[in-house]
Order: sequence, then C-alpha cells, then structure tokens
Amino acid sequence: MTNRERVIAALEHRQPDRTPYQIGFTQNARAAFIERYGESALGAIDNAIAGVAAAPGPLQGTIDATTRQDEFGVQWDQSVDKDIGVVCNRILPERDLSVLTFPDPTDPQRWEGFEAAIASAGDRCVQFSIGFSLFERAWTLRGMDQLFMDMIEAPEFVDELLDMICDYNVAMVERAVTYPIDMVHFGDDWGSQRGLMMGPKLWERFLAPRLERMYGVGKRAGKFVSIHSCGMVQEVFPRLIELGLDCFNPFQPEVMDPFEMKREFGDRLAFWGGVSTQRLLPYGTPDEVRVEVRRLIDEVGEGGGYICAPAHGIPGDAKPENIMAMIEVLNE
Repeated sequence: MTNRERVIAALEHRQPDRTPYQIGFTQNARAAFIERYGESALGAIDNAIAGVAAAPGPLQGTIDATTRQDEFGVQWDQSVDKDIGVVCNRILPERDLSVLTFPDPTDPQRWEGFEAAIASAGDRCVQFSIGFSLFERAWTLRGMDQLFMDMIEAPEFVDELLDMICDYNVAMVERAVTYPIDMVHFGDDWGSQRGLMMGPKLWERFLAPRLERMYGVGKRAGKFVSIHSCGMVQEVFPRLIELGLDCFNPFQPEVMDPFEMKREFGDRLAFWGGVSTQRLLPYGTPDEVRVEVRRLIDEVGEGGGYICAPAHGIPGDAKPENIMAMIEVLNE
C-alpha cells in the first residue's frame, strides 16, 4: 500500500498493511535530533500526510527580528516560542467589526502554487489545512479574556465575529475541494487539561453550528474531515461525530486514555496522535517508548482508525534517543 492508501484505509476503519504515521518537530527538537544523529537521519521518517495551504494574504510579513504578522494582522512575539509565538497586539480592542480586514479567499495569486504543492505530495495523503480556524481566530483578534466576556455580555457580537470567520473558512474550503485533495483539516484548540475552556453549553451555542457548516463543505465534496484540538475535549466527541468529523488529533494521552477512546468511539471516529509529548518522549527511556508505540499500533491501530503520531509537534525537551526509538518502531 502507498501512504495515501494507508491513511484512507485508516480513516475508513479498514486495516492497512502498516499503521500510517506522521511526525512533526518544533525547531528546538529538530535541531537537537540532527545534532545527535545527523540531518540524514531525518530521511528515515516516512510521513503519510502532506499538508497543503493557500498562500497567505498581503498582511502577512515580518515586523522585526522576533515578531511576525499573520494574514489577519495579528502579531506574534516569537522571542521565546520560535514556532508559534505569543499574540502581542489586539485587532479588536472594542466590539467593532468595521475595523476588521480579512484576506480575499478568491484572490488567484493565493492559489497559484496549490496544484504544484499537491503534485509534490508523491504517494502521501493530501491534506488542506486551516489553522486557528474559528475559536482561536476569534480570540487572537479580540483577546481571549474579552471573547469569554463577550460570550456572556454580547453574544450577538460573538455571533457576527464567528460568522465572518466561518464565511471566510467556507470560501477557502470551497475553493480547495475543487483540487485533488483527500482531507480538510481545521486547527482550533478548545480545551485545557481539565476540560473545555468555554464549557459544553457555550461550545454548542457558539461553535457547533459553524463547525457543521465548515465540515459540511468538505463532506459534500467527498473529502475526509479532521480537526486538531488540544486538551480534554472528549465530552464533545459524540457531537463531533454527528457534525461529520472523521478524525481527531492530537489524542493527548495525559487527558484521554487512547485505549478507552478506541473502545468507546473507534467504530465511528479515527484518531491521530497518542504518543505522549509531555511525559514519554521527554522523560521516558527508549525501551519505554518502544513498548508504548507498539501497544498503540497493536491496540488502537487494530482494524484501522489510527494514524500514529506524537501528540503535538515534538517539543525541545524530548530526548533524541526517544525520538529515534519511536521512528524505528513506526518503520517496523
């Protein structure tokens, strides 16, 4: 089987010849791994998914040596976190959407390199991604503290803001699915390690209707739909399945038992992740990593429904020898 065939089999809950996998590094982890094993060791990684995205809008750029600006005008201080950063401005200090400028989803320049990116995927599954896709995009514009207060004090304002973001995402996906992609992926962290940050009632009130719209574009086009949300969010798994979700990432073992989740939801939902980046990769031993990764493949991967991966981009404190042990097992 090709990697694309493996991923599709997994998402369709069929047993592939080998559990597909996907490994991503933070900059610090990548540098430490290369220092230990050499850059050629990265060639042993046979990732099953190729991510593609439209080119960013005109607002994206560099502010200074440690600050970047995204296509919505949000500025990110990357002086500490080099991979994502910390929001350091506020686009919406007041409840006034007239000041908000979105990039144009229909701008032909944004899609000029899209076909070439798909062609370069080779035998991998092609995934179109929108990061910070709804709740995260709203709070990066408004501020998380203010957005939570808005949900209580000014729900109509939150509706308008989320509808603007949802309309933009829908337009992006509508364009993307005209190309030969396999999967649409939305990134949107809703959880802390204790539960949904906004609670289930507000999640249903504000997010579920827009998620249904966004997922529906991909589903109607015959594409798989996957999401990323960190945290303890399994209380909404039944609702996400109703909304059309095919695959959940990152499958954090610190907040959800991967084996229990497989037993409870594995016939209706595929999982992507599961290898601990908080405990196992930084603090375990290579032998412990081998045992855990093999167990995930054997039990969660049984009958398909699983893409094995670290539960997030591998952090800088992960031991290079543990990363190598994981790669070796994934390639068995």
